Amino acid sequence: MRRDNIEFMRIVLLSIGSLLFIISVAAHIYVKLKLRPPNESDFDDIYWEFEDTHPGFARYNKASQITFTAAVIGALMLFLSLVF
Repeated sequence: MRRDNIEFMRIVLLSIGSLLFIISVAAHIYVKLKLRPPNESDFDDIYWEFEDTHPGFARYNKASQITFTAAVIGALMLFLSLVF
């Protein structure tokens, strides 16, 4: 590959990776603070195998997993931009 193509790919990976990482970390913090169902709910009484059937907790789990995965992908893109 030509040197210009490699530098362009590094800049694209760095830009997209940093943007994805920052947005997903902010979204993950928002999910952890705002979307978690209140503590006065009956989560302690729900058996651990059936926690996902509660709609609020299922939405919280799904959003938490999506934002964490996006943060990991963003971090990997940042790492790849350093390696190239």
